[in-house]
Amino acid sequence: MAPSARPTTRAPRPVAAASTTRRSAGSLALLPGLGLVGASTVVVLLGARLVPTVSPLVVALVLGALVAPVLGRAGRTRRGTVAVAATRPGVAWTSRVVLRTGVVLLGFQLSVPEVLALGWRGLVIVATTLLVTFTGTLALGRVLRVPRVTTLLVATGFSVCGAAAISAMQGVVVGPGRTPGQVREDDDGVAASLALVTVYGTLAIVALPWLASLVGLGDEQAGLWIGASVQEVAQVVTAAGTISDPALATATVAKLARVALLAPLVAVAGVVVARGARRAALARAGSAGADRLGAAGTATNPTADTATPRVAPVPWFVVGFVAAVALRSLGVVPAPLLAALATATTVAFVAAMFALGLGVDVPYLLRTGRRALVLGGLSALLVTTTALVGVLLLT
Repeated sequence: MAPSARPTTRAPRPVAAASTTRRSAGSLALLPGLGLVGASTVVVLLGARLVPTVSPLVVALVLGALVAPVLGRAGRTRRGTVAVAATRPGVAWTSRVVLRTGVVLLGFQLSVPEVLALGWRGLVIVATTLLVTFTGTLALGRVLRVPRVTTLLVATGFSVCGAAAISAMQGVVVGPGRTPGQVREDDDGVAASLALVTVYGTLAIVALPWLASLVGLGDEQAGLWIGASVQEVAQVVTAAGTISDPALATATVAKLARVALLAPLVAVAGVVVARGARRAALARAGSAGADRLGAAGTATNPTADTATPRVAPVPWFVVGFVAAVALRSLGVVPAPLLAALATATTVAFVAAMFALGLGVDVPYLLRTGRRALVLGGLSALLVTTTALVGVLLLT
């Protein structure tokens, strides 16, 4: 009688070990890109001290756009192709995760009691100016046939708080599943909107203090006008500081009030984008089902076998922003930590803007940017006029 074969047992697959290995490999893949972004961020932050009126976010984006052609030329060689490809995971991670983290950290710079100190008249002026500028810029963008993403980013930057607001809105409207053409158009939209808030905000530094004196506004009225209409925080401080300390104090609080409205604005945009993405997915599914029905002659359920993307109506970083505002307002965060978080916010935004700048097509932007330039000018005129009318009527 033949001896019975001994049962063989298969060694269990080391699932946890394999998962850990994959995570380690993924983390290592980020290092080349993170090294490039980190070194460039240091350069930008050191150089930004030379031009304090220009946002370091804009400087970072411009540097990224200048570095991109150099990487492109390096990528034409075999060794260069490998090097450029190695930086892509880290750059993509920076433009996605670090950008959203910066938005969360921005909330620690905002305190609700400080905003409420502006009074109901100031809050009405700020809210009305934001609403009119945002909706008006969207309408003007459609008339001028400016790309949708560019129009939305320009509207956000001019109505809320410049580069930081553009970065927050970019995290909502730019999602996965884009074609290379859409990626290029979206990156160019970020570049155009950042350039516009820099150009027109810099003009406002010179024009608004002079116009405030010409119109006969008091110091606090002038500060409220500047804080409700100028884009960047540095631009607000520079413009109002040339008038007086009371003007600067009022302008700073008005600017904080605009930043406070960033979260609801981005949240509403997130809901609209989520609904639009779902409708588009259902439309594609219906079209695919109709094609199968025509080919097979049998009825099919267009949504039964086609997955529709689930997009969070309110992005996690907006929730984090609100939580950070709540913590700052409660006074539980010590002052030294707040100072460190403010620095971390700037670093995160600068790194993300450099990563986004690497995707900017400068020749394409120069060829197609004329309509965006007109849109920025009209948006600047709209925000300035609306805020001035509010100040004259309510103060």
